Amino acid sequence: MKRILTALLIFAAVPSVAQQATTAPGGTLRILDKITGRTQDLEFSNGQTRSIGLLAVTMSECRYPSGNRSGDAYTLLTVVYNNAADPVFRGWMVASAPALNALDHPRYDVWALRCSS
Repeated sequence: MKRILTALLIFAAVPSVAQQATTAPGGTLRILDKITGRTQDLEFSNGQTRSIGLLAVTMSECRYPSGNRSGDAYTLLTVVYNNAADPVFRGWMVASAPALNALDHPRYDVWALRCSS
């Protein structure tokens, strides 16, 4: 417990560096249907909604580190299952860390892959 507190204090004392981000016109997502085992890589424009199986996926924005187009993409997504009133996912997904903020659904997985140019 003491080690954890020490690590947290050290982490809090280190100044964080804000990274500048550039908004891309869209991005690529990978969707997995766990029942069929089928994956699809789909291109989205910012603000576009696409239906994939029983999902309606909206990519509001795709960003990447300025000056590093091949760098880590992160996307703002809303995912609705079977026309439900409330989305099953709303938030940012990070390409390099899909488990950080993942869609928790028994049938589908969605990952951010990259931003488009």
